[in-house]
Amino acid sequence: MPRAKKVTKIENKEIPVVDVYSLSGKKVDKFKLDPDVFSAKVNKPLLHEIIQMYRANARQGNASTKTKGLVRGGGKKPWRQKGTGRARSGSIRSPLWRHGGVTFGPLPRDFGYDMPKKTKRIALISSLSAKLKDNEILIIEKDPELKQPKTREIAKLLLSMKIYEDRVLFLYANSNENIMKSCRNVKNMMLKRSVDFNAYDVLSNSKILFSKDTHDAIVKRLKQ
Repeated sequence: MPRAKKVTKIENKEIPVVDVYSLSGKKVDKFKLDPDVFSAKVNKPLLHEIIQMYRANARQGNASTKTKGLVRGGGKKPWRQKGTGRARSGSIRSPLWRHGGVTFGPLPRDFGYDMPKKTKRIALISSLSAKLKDNEILIIEKDPELKQPKTREIAKLLLSMKIYEDRVLFLYANSNENIMKSCRNVKNMMLKRSVDFNAYDVLSNSKILFSKDTHDAIVKRLKQ
């Protein structure tokens, strides 16, 4: 009896379509986002874990206290062991005394840890998909072409798109010093390259802004 052929089920993902804005803030076109990157399943437990990791890595870990061995003084026994009627004591720097050392106090340490590259990539895809579900991803037709730093031009773009007061993550693919200098003075705006941003950058901002070319760079990074 011939064997039955295996039927592989292919998950049909809806291709998300978003509006494209010109540099003057007007809707000029529609654009299809990559469904593997922007329509993936949102893994909330993983997003929680990845945020905890990035926040732990940002901690300085400088808190420091002194044990009784580190506090200056206290080398002489305050009084003799017996015959005074008082409790025995060996040092005035005991943690039981005022100005004494600290018991089990914090010491400088490194709170940082890492997670596998694949895990961080899945978390980044989940964060982008979550932002798209909340309609917080905006596409512009191209990056601003500035011959010199002009903060006014970037502010004008954000005002025309009505996101000037929001926390905006602006992603770009090609290095442009004029854009970098123009964006760094804009309130609540974070500027990141398409190869450098992470899930915490995405989730800590309310709007994600990038061009069509940057979209292709993001997809290339996350699907390679």
